[in-house]
Amino acid sequence: MSTILIKNARVVNQGVIAEQDVWIKDGRIERIDKAIDQPAQQIIDAEGLHLLPGLIDDQVHFREPGLTYKADIRTESRAAVAGGTTSFMEMPNTVPNTLTQRLLQDKYDLAQDHSLANYSFFMGAANDNLQEVLKTNPRDVCGIKVFMGSSTGNMLVDDEAALESLFAQAPLLIATHCEDEATIQKNLEEFKARYGGDIGVEMHPLIRSEAACYLSSSKAVRLAQKHNTRLHILHISTEKELELFRNDLPLEEKRITAEACIHHLWFSDLDYKAKENFIKWNPAVKKPSDRQAILQGVLNGHIDVIATDHAPHTFEEKSRTYLEAPSGGPLVQHALQALLDLVHQKKMTLTDLVQKTAHNTATLFQIEQRGFIKEGYWADLVLVDLNKPYRVTRNNILSKCGWSPFENHEFSSTIEYTIVSGQLAYSDGKIREVGSGHRLLFNR
Repeated sequence: MSTILIKNARVVNQGVIAEQDVWIKDGRIERIDKAIDQPAQQIIDAEGLHLLPGLIDDQVHFREPGLTYKADIRTESRAAVAGGTTSFMEMPNTVPNTLTQRLLQDKYDLAQDHSLANYSFFMGAANDNLQEVLKTNPRDVCGIKVFMGSSTGNMLVDDEAALESLFAQAPLLIATHCEDEATIQKNLEEFKARYGGDIGVEMHPLIRSEAACYLSSSKAVRLAQKHNTRLHILHISTEKELELFRNDLPLEEKRITAEACIHHLWFSDLDYKAKENFIKWNPAVKKPSDRQAILQGVLNGHIDVIATDHAPHTFEEKSRTYLEAPSGGPLVQHALQALLDLVHQKKMTLTDLVQKTAHNTATLFQIEQRGFIKEGYWADLVLVDLNKPYRVTRNNILSKCGWSPFENHEFSSTIEYTIVSGQLAYSDGKIREVGSGHRLLFNR
């Protein structure tokens, strides 16, 4: 039997902040009360700290198998836990692409051995693997990933009949990357004709444009409405796309939902001059007005969850010219701190943050007994000091790539403790090697 007692924490849960004690037994939250006098193997005095549900990141790229020179499940799950993210859902554009049930199981086997955080993996869709997709078990797989835009890898689903069949027959949630490939290629050829090879990263949001995003997102919504598909559109990057989503229904009743990512809430096209390819993502970081609209969409319910799209590349890769540098970057270690800075700036509240990073993600994906601080639920928890500054340096970055778009930024808050499935996995600035996280299960 393992036990942890957290004393005097400011618990943030389901719209309420209250000082409470939390007793954890055998991985689960056994009791929550004003004052608990219970023996425990570990006692954490959380005076002055806030206790949040651990973040559930519904979109990461941990690069294993096949791209482990950039990242792997062990290194990136450690970075996640250091940042207060206790569960992740990983994408299928590894090498080989996760397009069969056998390859999907291989990734679960790797995570069982190496992941410090709880985990799930998306099954990948292609133009020709519908029968494999239909074998996916809704009980223990988070969803099906469809690239409606060839962001990375070779997983573009552009065959109209294949898309219709996927949306008509999918046995569980479809998550989409939405950018129209034909629009992107047309824009790129026009910029090449105008500038030759001298295209700068500041042109990225013009090439991967608002029109490309909206054309693809609206197509996905039409398909979902036609077939009553459970659709989740990832990393919304434009103000225009917000009109595709409703905020007049409870989350449990929505068939079409949306995600915002940290980089689209933090950066804008004004930052390309300083950050260059190190903030090159697909979809692109766009105008300040898009950033503001996305934040407002998060707060008013048009956008349902916040995630990272954590996608590391090496420093050398990102230092290449715009046309040669890959899109994506590491974010999972600093996602919570970035959002806590928005709380300090009064752009969102602590309860908003918890709702969009834990409660709603658990509800949207129907995750079993996680995402809330409730008796009987798994103890996935993070304790933060809101008033202890933390500067990002090369020396404290845990992602294998060794860099961060937040390098040299001083956050207002510090992650003090992270508990994963009832095990203390991070404290005093150090990873605690306590074994693996758990495979997520879903109430479907």
